[in-house]
Amino acid sequence: MAGSLLCSVLSPEGTIFEGEASFVEAHALDGRLGILPGHAPLITALGEGPLRISISDSDERRWQISGGFMEVLKNKVSIVAEGLEQTS
Repeated sequence: MAGSLLCSVLSPEGTIFEGEASFVEAHALDGRLGILPGHAPLITALGEGPLRISISDSDERRWQISGGFMEVLKNKVSIVAEGLEQTS
């Protein structure tokens, strides 16, 4: 996938998702963040809210997250969630 992100989502239960994505949307403590390929390095705490990973125009994964952290570095997004529930 050209212009993609390598994304991993971890929870206390283990690895929930690992793969390429075109867009990641997460709920930080101070609002929603959208991550596209080429995003600046970032580390942020996550609050309660939706987590959405777009794999392609017609395929995405959604969860409800309850706390954790997200790191963005060199087109890699790492999410460590305290609690996670799949919504679709």
